[in-house]
Amino acid sequence: MKVRPSLVLWELSTSALLLLVPQWCYVLKVYHGEATCYSPRGGNYRSSMGTRCELSCDRGYRLIGQRSVQCLLNRHWSGAAYCRQIRCHTLPAIHHGSYQCSDGVKVDSHCDYTCQPGYHLEGDRSRMCMDDGRWSGGDPICVDIEPPKIRCPDSRERMAEPGKLTATVYWDPPRAKDSADGSIKHITLRGPEPGSELPEGEHIIRYTVYDQAFNRASCKFSVRVQVSRCPVLKAPEHGYLRCSSAGNNYGATCEYHCDGGYERQGAPLRVCQSSRQWSGSQPTCAPMQINVDVNSAAGLLDQFYEKRRLLIISAPDPSDRYYKMQNAMLQQATCGLDLRHITVVELVGLPPHEVGRIRELQLSANIIEQLRLFLHITRSRFNIVFVDKDGTDRERYIQPVTPEELFSLVDNYLLSSHEALQREQHRDVCE
Repeated sequence: MKVRPSLVLWELSTSALLLLVPQWCYVLKVYHGEATCYSPRGGNYRSSMGTRCELSCDRGYRLIGQRSVQCLLNRHWSGAAYCRQIRCHTLPAIHHGSYQCSDGVKVDSHCDYTCQPGYHLEGDRSRMCMDDGRWSGGDPICVDIEPPKIRCPDSRERMAEPGKLTATVYWDPPRAKDSADGSIKHITLRGPEPGSELPEGEHIIRYTVYDQAFNRASCKFSVRVQVSRCPVLKAPEHGYLRCSSAGNNYGATCEYHCDGGYERQGAPLRVCQSSRQWSGSQPTCAPMQINVDVNSAAGLLDQFYEKRRLLIISAPDPSDRYYKMQNAMLQQATCGLDLRHITVVELVGLPPHEVGRIRELQLSANIIEQLRLFLHITRSRFNIVFVDKDGTDRERYIQPVTPEELFSLVDNYLLSSHEALQREQHRDVCE
């Protein structure tokens, strides 16, 4: 086929014209990035046909699309791309703490963590948004490792209550607060409860509190109970004391008692006062004064009630062999009789020559008769009646009784607790 010269000339002219145009494709602009282009015609022809451009993004941005494009004959670039900002995910909230970021969630943003008062940060204190869209490090946590704060009541002293060796002591519970959230989970007490009755001496009370994280704190205080005391009383000669409580503490009462055969002269009791002094003055125990000038046997016996035991010996005649034998044995046991508070009463002979006596004191015929009637004591033969301190007819004998037999009866069956104690303390007195 023949080609017309005019057509060939036009095509050659068009090609030459195209080669002369420096701008062929639109100028590439990469926002937040850069296009590095190489043109066959040199550095001044950045968008001429055949130009190849390498696309890149600034730090913090990621290229989306083709990294390399070429200006084509159709006046378009061979591809498209753009730079998208790189963002890390929003960091989760931290319990009992917070964080602050320098530039939000953008690349190179630093987020610094802090915890609320009372909490300690465990883990990374700072994290950075990296250019791969991830945060450096890991999520830290705020933990409660500080013990709670506790304050116990002040130590104190208390005086024992009157008549007691104890004091009832009250106190307020300790003030406690957690250093983190202020909440106390549990509180324990070692020692007596408030309102307890505490004995004399020093008492240590300890409290321990626990917070929600089971951190603990303790405190302690002391309660000292003091007893106000009077000087220790001494028992009177031939007597003894019976005291309440400890015997010489404030409010204690001491009663004075005399041994058998002795009578108290003075106040029966004394009280330890708040001034630490005893009320009244100390009584004495004087030998018992037997009054035989009475109107009845009951009046005579009442003098011995709770004081002396009576061994009443009756015989029809002073020459009675049993009577002589009994007197001989008793004369050898005077100490033992007195130790056991036994008084001997003799009723000897027949009216009108009958004699009644207590030691050297003579009884009237009227009293002798009443004693015999009251205790059913016969005159016709030798007989003995043993009467206890409460006036009870304890034992009767129709033959002489040995001191050993009599003492065994008293020691085993008739002694009061105080007499038993005295008997133990003076066991060898009469030996």
